[in-house]
Amino acid sequence: MARLTFTGGIHPYDGKDLSKGKPIREVFPKGDLVYPLSQHIGAPAQPIVKKGDHVLTGQKIAEAGGFVSAPIYASVSGTVKAIEPRRVVTGDNVMSIVIENDGLYEEVEWPPVKPFEELTREEKIDMIREAGVVGMGGAGFPAAVKLSPKDPDKIQYVIVNCAECEPYLTSDYRKMLEEPEYLVGGLKVSLSLFKNARGILAVEDNKPDCITRLKHLVKDESKITVKALKTKYPQGAERQLIYAATGRAINSSMLPADAGCVVNNVDTVIAIYHAVMEGRPLMHRIVTVTGDAIAEPQNFKVRIGTNYHELVEEAGGFKEKPEKIVSGGPMMGFGIFDLDVPTTKTSSALLCMTRDEVAAMEPTACINCGKCVEVCPGRVVPRKLADYAEHYDEEAFVKNNGMECCECGCCSYICPAKRPLTQVIKSMRKMQLAKKKK
Repeated sequence: MARLTFTGGIHPYDGKDLSKGKPIREVFPKGDLVYPLSQHIGAPAQPIVKKGDHVLTGQKIAEAGGFVSAPIYASVSGTVKAIEPRRVVTGDNVMSIVIENDGLYEEVEWPPVKPFEELTREEKIDMIREAGVVGMGGAGFPAAVKLSPKDPDKIQYVIVNCAECEPYLTSDYRKMLEEPEYLVGGLKVSLSLFKNARGILAVEDNKPDCITRLKHLVKDESKITVKALKTKYPQGAERQLIYAATGRAINSSMLPADAGCVVNNVDTVIAIYHAVMEGRPLMHRIVTVTGDAIAEPQNFKVRIGTNYHELVEEAGGFKEKPEKIVSGGPMMGFGIFDLDVPTTKTSSALLCMTRDEVAAMEPTACINCGKCVEVCPGRVVPRKLADYAEHYDEEAFVKNNGMECCECGCCSYICPAKRPLTQVIKSMRKMQLAKKKK
């Protein structure tokens, strides 16, 4: 297989064996469902229901709050119990719509969908926007905005991020095995929006079964290729993926469209297929519940808004009390202190570990070994950037390319002194991005 890759990166224990052999199983929620109005980058959605309203599965309950925003749909039928702040995985209290599930799952009457061949480019994008599709790999950027670059004719590659390089996560892997036809179909929909584009299914080479299956499906598709990328973290990061798949480089001041590329992950592309081909809004996503504290690691098809407590119960509960619980993967996820939070459009995994190895580490002084520089995919000097961040030297931080950090965590992982390099750099980057917004 080809060894397409990037400079830097690491090879952490991937933990995927815990759940990769578990087929996707649908979970039906038992309790209330909570829909935060900010499940995406951009303006929060605006509620269009009120307390006491009866809603159906597939009914729009909040509309987009602006151009960069996304509507939200009920994933169950029931009664609107409240519209109030609720805690989310980041620890923030976010205004949310709470629906009391009636357990009936009554659906709206789905309108007929025009034949694909009769749809214009604008109609397809409107359907994706109206379906509330956002980047489901974690960023949550509205898909319709991403698919509407200033000059569509300059887009030469539509890349599907099938790498799933984050340790422990296997939801994309199961999707590629179980629903590859929807993945290829969603890519075809995306390609139809750009007359000069070719499609790339970019898969890490530790998934040979997925590569074989996808190659078989696209063998007669002249505009779609499957590329096997070297297994290395963070192969699925947007900049690294574009470079590995096309040889084109972008930096923090550029968008993928500036390099003639559009990138979406597996779940997003499948959601695009359902939005355009079936007229179905985004109501579900796949969540991996795993870790050595989980009795039966699983891949669940989850109705957005389902409580994390219920997912743990569906996975057999805890076989041992976890010291660390993470929403997402161990490299880029959020540590959480309470399972009473809802799944959202960007919830990819729940990782429960018996030991909190990071908390047990005692940081010491930098020994100038240079390992953080060797593994950094952004080709910056994390040790220096962390020093600037700790001393609030914003000018030096920006001058030394601090904004080129992709927050992948490679430097913190490899550091023999156990310095929290990524964490302090990330805090400074947040400050700089906030200033730019102002």
